[in-house]
This record gives sequence, structure tokens and C-alpha cells, in this order.
Amino acid sequence: MPTVTYVLPDGSNQTITTASATSVMQAAVAHQVPGIIGECGGAATCGTCHVYLDRSTETFLPPGDDEEAMLEWTASPRADNSRLACQLRPSNDAAQLVVRVPAEQQ
Repeated sequence: MPTVTYVLPDGSNQTITTASATSVMQAAVAHQVPGIIGECGGAATCGTCHVYLDRSTETFLPPGDDEEAMLEWTASPRADNSRLACQLRPSNDAAQLVVRVPAEQQ
């Protein structure tokens, strides 16, 4: 099962093991990870699941057009490694991801 470590703005972290194909946003919301809101439920239309992908053993496709557009409107600054957590779905059971949660989502 994939493992996701969420590094929170205060430097603490929360590690979750989740089912394959579960989005990084869905796992965070289900485990009440602070700072991941997911207002749109994973439709890539709100930007409240913005994360910085630090490290991953999973290879993700680049952001699609909808994700690219939404990343321009996130509350925290966009970076080269910015992604919407709702669009990150590990498919490899051995995947290990580290994402940084920005200080601000809204």
C-alpha cells in the first residue's frame, strides 16, 4: 500500500498508508490532515489541496490543463513542484510520497 508523508507548516509530519489509486487529497481528508481542505471533492476546481511534492517513488503525469489553471490561483505561491493533491493518485503499492502542506490554502 502506498505511503504518504504530509509535512505540515509547523514542521511536524503525519504519515498515512492508503489504498492504491486513492488520491493524496482523499487520504488527507479521511485522516484529518490539517491544511488539506479539498472543498471541491477532487474536481481540481478549488485549489484547497495544493501541496508541494517533495519526493516520490511514483511517477506522475505532468499537470493537465485544469490543474495548471488552478495552480495559478492557489493561496500559497506556486512552485515548480506544486501539485493539487486531488490529482495525485499513486498506483504503485510500494509508492512513497512526501508532500509539504502550504501554510495557507484559502
